[in-house]
Amino acid sequence: MFGHGKTSYVCLPCRASHKQPFGDWERRCPRCGRALVHVGSAFAAPRRRDDEAWRVLSVLLNAGVRFHKSCCGGPGYRPRTLREVRDRLAYAEATGEPVAQALVREELP
Repeated sequence: MFGHGKTSYVCLPCRASHKQPFGDWERRCPRCGRALVHVGSAFAAPRRRDDEAWRVLSVLLNAGVRFHKSCCGGPGYRPRTLREVRDRLAYAEATGEPVAQALVREELP
């Protein structure tokens, strides 16, 4: 019988990513003790000093976007810059599309 592989968890205040086995229990940050956010196995953490990347990640996670592998590989498109995030948030507001769906939209009409 095979066990599950590791998946990523993030502490946004500490800007830290932790790979841990997947399970139903709550994980805590070893640095600050806050609850970690499950982000998925296809997540690659930005550098701790990359302010913009952590702000983008915060918007994505707070909107419910995660980084799970799909049948074809990675998690699909995710915005990398604040401008891409702003454009998609404006699109969501103008069209009524859910924010999480607009954020992972690769092209805007």
